[in-house]
Amino acid sequence: MFLPSNKDLKTFLEVFTIFQWMIAVFMIATTVISVNIYLLLFTRYWLVTVLTVIWLAFDWKTAERGGRRFNFMRRCCLWKHYRDYFPVKLLKTHDISPDKNYILVGHPHGVLAHSWFSNFVTDSTGFPKLFPGMTPYVLTLGIFFWVPVLRDYAMSLGLCSVSSSSIDYLLSQKGTGKMLVVVVGGLAECKFTLPGCSMLYLKNRCGFVRKALQHGVPLIPAYAFGDVLYDQWIFTPGGLVNRFQKWFHSMTRIYPCVFSGRGFTENSWGLLPHARPQTTIVGEPLPMPKIENPSKEEVDKYHALYIEALQKLFDQHKTKFGIPETRKLVIV
Repeated sequence: MFLPSNKDLKTFLEVFTIFQWMIAVFMIATTVISVNIYLLLFTRYWLVTVLTVIWLAFDWKTAERGGRRFNFMRRCCLWKHYRDYFPVKLLKTHDISPDKNYILVGHPHGVLAHSWFSNFVTDSTGFPKLFPGMTPYVLTLGIFFWVPVLRDYAMSLGLCSVSSSSIDYLLSQKGTGKMLVVVVGGLAECKFTLPGCSMLYLKNRCGFVRKALQHGVPLIPAYAFGDVLYDQWIFTPGGLVNRFQKWFHSMTRIYPCVFSGRGFTENSWGLLPHARPQTTIVGEPLPMPKIENPSKEEVDKYHALYIEALQKLFDQHKTKFGIPETRKLVIV
């Protein structure tokens, strides 16, 4: 009788954990929507759908009011397998005092932001030990909070809306030790996730600096090395597909990249990420003065200081991860 080895079982759990997270959003959203439409139109249980919509309206602002986290979800043993699949590591260059609140700014986004999920949405890489007294609030698109069950799953892990009112609420509440995590490049940055490319979508992303100034909280630069986990299909510039990508990006700020990875076995084709090491370096906090209504000039000044701090962090660590000394971090 064939019995799988411990190594085989470990590999299976790692692949399964990655797979379940990738399809969770799609499966939960489609299932919840389909079931409620079916109940409403084809059964006597239409009241269930009505009550669901009423609860959704009542609970709508929760994602902008700190969410509804459950620490046992963040500590689930499955996330350790998620971490080990790549593997993912989290390192810091300076201690972070829990006597203040912070905005941690993550770069780059990557195709599916795997490193940011593992490091800050779960406790698998040791966030509580590295940053004692700090509570991470990972901010993401509001669309994740539109569907019942999916929004509860996201909030249970500590995810909150990235809206302006959400940031204001979190930073204006009493108490310290909050770390708001924002991956500012967003999905528009996906097209830069290519081998040999160190380019960030940051030149016109100034909202996080304005919020830091309004609340007087330090900005923390963080960079994830090893984010190229997928093979992107590059289309001919000016061709039909490339024109569609640019049009879609101009309309939605989301770049519809076409990518592939590995399958359930190591050398097969599929949409799972390649198992490549990722290390996120958290830099030194950059102090910000409190300016309730910062001018454009003031925002631009501190935005430039932030970019300088980020480039310094990148240059100090890039050679440790196989990036040539001559390569520069390009801001577009």
